[in-house]
Amino acid sequence: MQLFVNLAVKDLDRSKEFFTKLGFAFYGMADTMASVVINEGAQVMLLAEPVFAGYATKEPADPAKTTEAILVVGLENPAQVDDLAEKAAAAGATPLGPPRQEGGRYQRAFADLDGHHWEALCLAQPA
Repeated sequence: MQLFVNLAVKDLDRSKEFFTKLGFAFYGMADTMASVVINEGAQVMLLAEPVFAGYATKEPADPAKTTEAILVVGLENPAQVDDLAEKAAAAGATPLGPPRQEGGRYQRAFADLDGHHWEALCLAQPA
């Protein structure tokens, strides 16, 4: 089974450049959509806003004003969390608060270029 999360983006080329700077690969790009490969079981489909609206049955959320979802990328260690968050900031993302470390997890949050909320997360391994 695979998971495909669909996100509306204002400028597809700008979004592809952003996720490339974060180190993600793409699969099946087209003029109006591109698939960011998270891993073999999950992809984030970036759809130009008009295309996204064509699939939606309700009015699409404005990520600059509302949180429609929190997208979490699970990583193996805190250094990878820091690396992804720092790459995101360097590529134009907005950091969302300070790093958080509690309850066996370390995470950092950022908003991508369209305002979608992302978290880089590392869960501590049980002893």
